[in-house]
Amino acid sequence: MNTILYIDSNQKDIKSFKKIVNGQYKIVAAGSIEEAEGILKNHKIQLVILEQQMPGMNAIEFFETLNSRIPDVKKILTGYKSDGDVIIQALNSGYVFRFIPKPFEKDILLDTIKSGIDLFKKKSEKNKRLENFSNIYHEMNFLHEISHKISEKKPLPKLLKEIMESSKRLMNAEASSLLLYDPGDKKLHFQVATGEKGKTVSKYSVSLGDGIAGWVAKHKKQLLIEDCYNDPRFNPEYDKRTDFVTRSMICVPLIRKGQLLGVMQVLNKKSGGIFKESDLVIFETLSFQCAIAIENAKLIETQIETEALERELETARAIQEKLLPSSLPEYKDLQVAAKLIPARQVGGDYYNMLKIAGNKSLFFVADVAGKGIPAALIVSTIYTCLVTYINMNGENINLVDLAVSMNRVLIEATTIDKYATCWFGLFDHSSKSFISLNAGHNSPLIFNKNSDKPQVLHIGGIFLGSLDVPFEIETVQLKKDDVLLFFSDGVTEAWNKKNEDYEEFRLIEVVNKNVHCSAQEILSKIEEDVQKHVGSAVQSDDFTCAVVKVN
Repeated sequence: MNTILYIDSNQKDIKSFKKIVNGQYKIVAAGSIEEAEGILKNHKIQLVILEQQMPGMNAIEFFETLNSRIPDVKKILTGYKSDGDVIIQALNSGYVFRFIPKPFEKDILLDTIKSGIDLFKKKSEKNKRLENFSNIYHEMNFLHEISHKISEKKPLPKLLKEIMESSKRLMNAEASSLLLYDPGDKKLHFQVATGEKGKTVSKYSVSLGDGIAGWVAKHKKQLLIEDCYNDPRFNPEYDKRTDFVTRSMICVPLIRKGQLLGVMQVLNKKSGGIFKESDLVIFETLSFQCAIAIENAKLIETQIETEALERELETARAIQEKLLPSSLPEYKDLQVAAKLIPARQVGGDYYNMLKIAGNKSLFFVADVAGKGIPAALIVSTIYTCLVTYINMNGENINLVDLAVSMNRVLIEATTIDKYATCWFGLFDHSSKSFISLNAGHNSPLIFNKNSDKPQVLHIGGIFLGSLDVPFEIETVQLKKDDVLLFFSDGVTEAWNKKNEDYEEFRLIEVVNKNVHCSAQEILSKIEEDVQKHVGSAVQSDDFTCAVVKVN
């Protein structure tokens, strides 16, 4: 229940106020400014009402002081209309929300209170959203930094130490460690151990199933433990050996293609705090990045021993392919099909189809300016932004917030000549409503079997990575047998030997002729027709095309 602070030296008026308002709001009354000051220190107040003729006090000065302390709380002045100059002066000051005349009229009093409380709620919700956005933006930047570190050529021990030191700071933890799994002896060995006891603990190894780290490695499941000594899986022997007291912990497995690579953990939130679920989400995402780093390091070691440049490109392509979905989601109400063919070993196109909480699915496609390693690094950053945002927000995905967050990360992470066109689509399986945001990308098309002219999804904004600008969305209602097509310019601008583009009109013709077919059949027909146009010419750009059909 919302709390109102009512300040009035007249006990009769306090009783009258309570009689009208009681039951709808919690009322804390003060008969003096001193008493009001004490209430403000001990209560969360959502509205302040002040009698204009309080003894020994200037109402405007008091409201000015309140505004600096509780700026989002609305302040209401009450009193008798006879002192009109004071009322006008107060309202003109900018500190007073409304004036309520005495004697109180019930409807006016309740309506004014409701307006003040409603505005406070809206302001509080907005501040909370801004705080959440700031946290997400900070965490996405951190993960982008990790992605950048992974792209650098560094010895694996040095890279992992930097990652774990960074994660310790991000999580505000006393210590962190990373253990690698050796299939030979089936033990975990400390690769990195930060904190005061890092050097001591690093000489020990952990058997599968032993302690928290061993349990996580054996079961390949993450753990967030608030009190380790009350958890039967915890082995206090390591604390005894190192003279360290483990209070709380997050421990996650490092897994790649189903194979255990190791575990990583952070220990003891500083200042006696405990780790939260949001910390676990970030740490899980970080573990995926570390797993990539470990796998990449092994690939890079191999490539240096053989064909340096060629192997480097092959590795980069392998990494990029791992960012693409290994298999598409299966739906009862949708058919999906997608294909990406890079023009070079490493391309700048990326797509994804993701099931998310709340019976929704996210469809996404991006085309980074340029090709090769630089474009692939930007694709990796885009992937990290996308996955982090989804992990942090679950079913509460807002396409505008996602586009703004990704845009700001790319602005900081790329040079002026590097940018990405993107399209985001959010499908609600319950209502079959579809939200679209087009950030400078080729407009997706929605086909209906009863019309030869598809609906064009063009609303959104400019490409990402250039300017910090607002974005817009559009919502459409999909129905049975509708076909959604999204693609990159590598489809419509595919060249033949005469340097003639394939063009969008041919793409539309192919889909219209095959709109009755399955999603996979439509995709195959598009690929065949594009290849027929290109002939023996060298592929000029990455080919990315995806088809979604409503059952």
